[in-house]
Amino acid sequence: MLIREAAADDWPRIWPFWHRIVAAGDTYTWARDTSEEAARALWTNPPKRVYVAEDETGTVVGSAFVTPNYGGPADRIANAGFMVDPDHGGRGIGRALAEHILTTAREQGFRGMVFNAVVETNPAVKLWLSLGFTILGTVPDAFDHPRDGRVGLHVMHRAL
Repeated sequence: MLIREAAADDWPRIWPFWHRIVAAGDTYTWARDTSEEAARALWTNPPKRVYVAEDETGTVVGSAFVTPNYGGPADRIANAGFMVDPDHGGRGIGRALAEHILTTAREQGFRGMVFNAVVETNPAVKLWLSLGFTILGTVPDAFDHPRDGRVGLHVMHRAL
């Protein structure tokens, strides 16, 4: 698997799985009907640095971004987003992207990473915990999950 910085022409290869994941409504706090134009802005607008994972055939199978979570004197704390094409799940792509982003964020001078709203039922919570993130707190009943009803949103952190 190759993980590289995304190019502008990668968006059409990210959008299909981005849309599918957000439309499912069970892992991201973005509107399920987010338009492609709005999605592209959410995922790619500076100061975000976007990366893609390609399999051995050159197919984009995942994407991630890293960006400052705060501004000003707190701009050394990163935030990140991750998506793996559901058709390619269970192959370690999410872990590889996460490890790449954590290394990249550290190299870019970030001191820590914060996830502001991790749906507590998201299977990725186990991944984040295994990579050294801690749950700082949970906002109860903050997310209307399509199957599980109201669930909490974790705020997670890891020092870099």
